[in-house]
Amino acid sequence: MRDRLILLSGWAFGPAALQPLGDALAEQAPHLAVEVLPLPDQADPAAWLDELDRRLPDDAWLAGWSLGGMLAAELAARRAERCRGLIALASNPVFRAREDWPTAMPAEVFDTFHQAFRLDAEETLKRFSMLTSRGGYDPRTLARQLQVTFAGQPPAALDAGLQLLAQLDVRPALADFRGPQLHLFAGCDALVPVAAAEALLALVPDAEVAVLDGASHGLPLERPDDVAATLLAFLREGEDG
Repeated sequence: MRDRLILLSGWAFGPAALQPLGDALAEQAPHLAVEVLPLPDQADPAAWLDELDRRLPDDAWLAGWSLGGMLAAELAARRAERCRGLIALASNPVFRAREDWPTAMPAEVFDTFHQAFRLDAEETLKRFSMLTSRGGYDPRTLARQLQVTFAGQPPAALDAGLQLLAQLDVRPALADFRGPQLHLFAGCDALVPVAAAEALLALVPDAEVAVLDGASHGLPLERPDDVAATLLAFLREGEDG
């Protein structure tokens, strides 16, 4: 279905965090069927991709925010021509920095965060909402808005999501997928360095890579109209092509 777009949420956040973007898309493109879906809640990270593959329809555009974008990339590569195209929002091909991908969160920072989550999940989630909003126009308000969109997943599922963020390397998937790709980064992202945009373009030269200036990692909730306009321009280019 060329007019169907699936939006996957990011780590810890539920569909409510992406609903403003879904609403903006519906307003700007009434013909587009948009579904905003949560991430899996299994405690086994190895089961997440299979669960998404079972749950999501074929022949749709796959889009995701942060971890959702990484999983959408893996699923797009798995489905090949059964996926219309890929859209990744503030999503790094490698979230936890490695020697061959330094444009990511420093490994020691991620590991400290993961350990803090295991010690005090509730407090760490509050901190995560503040990190997600840092760099935005009104980070305090955005952080409060983000906090009410937490998915309420069990700690074991949230921990599985953190394991995926540490382990996933979607560079091979991005290189293998032959469909159209849009990667939208946030200019003031505190979690995904904006330098990853240039690194990704070097990795996948045919992809469309854009940066939303002045936006935080929470760009789908913070700037839904701007994100929607960028997505729809990309979709129209795909239709014209």
